[in-house]
Amino acid sequence: MKSPAPRFGFRTGDWPLRRRHARRQFRGWLRPHRRYPSRPPFRCTMKPTSLLLIALIVAAAGFAAQTKETASRAPKKGNKRGDLAGNLELLKQWVPPSEAALSLYTAAYKILSAAPGATFLDVGRDPEIQRICRDHGIVHLGGPMLGALTESSVQVWLRTLQPAAVEVRVTIAGAEKTFGPVSSTAATDLAAVVPVTGLQPATRYSYRVLVDGQAVALPEHAAITTAPASGPSGQVRISFGSCYHRWGLGNPRQAELMRRRGPAAFLAIGDIAVQDRNNHLGLHRADYLHRDFQPAWRGLVAALPVYAAWDDHDYFDNDKFGVPPGYTERDREGVWEVFRHSWNNPSYGLGDERRGVFLRTRIGPCDILMTDGRYFRTQPKQKDALLGEAQMQWLEAQLLSCRGPFIIMSSGTMWSDYVSNGKDSWGVWDPEGRERILRLIEKHRIGGVLLISGDRHGARGFRLPRSSGFSFYEFEAASLGGRSGPPVTIAGAPQLYGIADQYAFGEFTIDATRPDPTVEFRLMGEEGNTIYELTLTRSQLTPPPAR
Repeated sequence: MKSPAPRFGFRTGDWPLRRRHARRQFRGWLRPHRRYPSRPPFRCTMKPTSLLLIALIVAAAGFAAQTKETASRAPKKGNKRGDLAGNLELLKQWVPPSEAALSLYTAAYKILSAAPGATFLDVGRDPEIQRICRDHGIVHLGGPMLGALTESSVQVWLRTLQPAAVEVRVTIAGAEKTFGPVSSTAATDLAAVVPVTGLQPATRYSYRVLVDGQAVALPEHAAITTAPASGPSGQVRISFGSCYHRWGLGNPRQAELMRRRGPAAFLAIGDIAVQDRNNHLGLHRADYLHRDFQPAWRGLVAALPVYAAWDDHDYFDNDKFGVPPGYTERDREGVWEVFRHSWNNPSYGLGDERRGVFLRTRIGPCDILMTDGRYFRTQPKQKDALLGEAQMQWLEAQLLSCRGPFIIMSSGTMWSDYVSNGKDSWGVWDPEGRERILRLIEKHRIGGVLLISGDRHGARGFRLPRSSGFSFYEFEAASLGGRSGPPVTIAGAPQLYGIADQYAFGEFTIDATRPDPTVEFRLMGEEGNTIYELTLTRSQLTPPPAR
């Protein structure tokens, strides 16, 4: 069956959520004298000057909470260990897994960790793995994961247990249509990506996935919802964030909230599933398998298309880039191969010959440019040190050809220098390259550019003032793992928000139906609370003419 997607593609609107939350919040003390009839009425005996002082203190505290670091209750935090015991602890952290899942992951981890070149084909060939899967009717190891969304198509990713034929069956106009089969092979790390085409814009479709004719059990809310039409007007919501660091992948409240708010897509901009595995490709694969064993993650990506870029931890290790000392070009190529077969992007950088993971796509009235600050990075202060010459030229060409009215442009590390003085990012590595990008936008008056970033744990937003009087805006949500991070290090920084030790994700709600299109940013806490929000118009995000 198919049905029109609600406005913005939302499956649950903001106001109904707020009303329900408000009812829960107020229930019980709206009528306190009914619950506690013996309680006398409250009489204030404080002097007016004291009340005024209290009001000023409360107001100041509320204002400070919007601009300085804030922290809620301590979130569940997973360990950073990457051994079997540590990964099993993370699997048990949120939703207790079945004994079959624990047994299967344990056996698979032992195989993948035994040799740097161990593959999923080695896992599928193991007699113990085969027995566990046969006893429990398991025919796949990961997915389905949606990606490469357009107004008329989507890709469905699945990782099988053995080389197999994968089909996707979608109900269109009351009849089931089959897409595929696509073979999962040793060359694709047992991943199959099935294109689903011929769909209608902003429409929801139910689907099934079959492996060699056997249906795969899908999460409850699995569905395909196409993007709105990609013209200059329209409405869309897009979620984003970084730094799951494995332990946030299983957070069911955060995942369910993100799905329920009905974004068209989710941009994951680094430090997602792999934790410091360097050139041990078997352990890279073990961490991706760990991701795919998390029910919260499975439920999210079976309904919400995801686009992924890496940062240092899912590349090699902390702050590493290019070909790190002690490693080889083949190591770098191997990490890229594992990454591209573990995600569902429409493209990966410069392709098989020159690699990288940067990409461009368009969703509704919004262009999306995701950069790669690891694969091509060279030593600090060299020309194009962060992105490399080829990626820099690509980025400039894409910016000049974007249709807008809004452009989301991601960096795995922060665009600004206000946190950690630009450590491991543009300010230390390539301030001239950053200036080149921003000047290009200003020179050609490219409107609606929204900068998003990650890396520095927590979430922070900044206004980036320019000498022309124009300001760029940077929105960071490196809080998908709920970790603590460094505060602002530059006095007087034009900070919009700052949090630590909270689970949160960012989202943009774009309305291009207005004469002056708007974008509303929200930083959403896992409980459904809006931590910070800001609405900007395209005219505010359009550089002025040169003087």
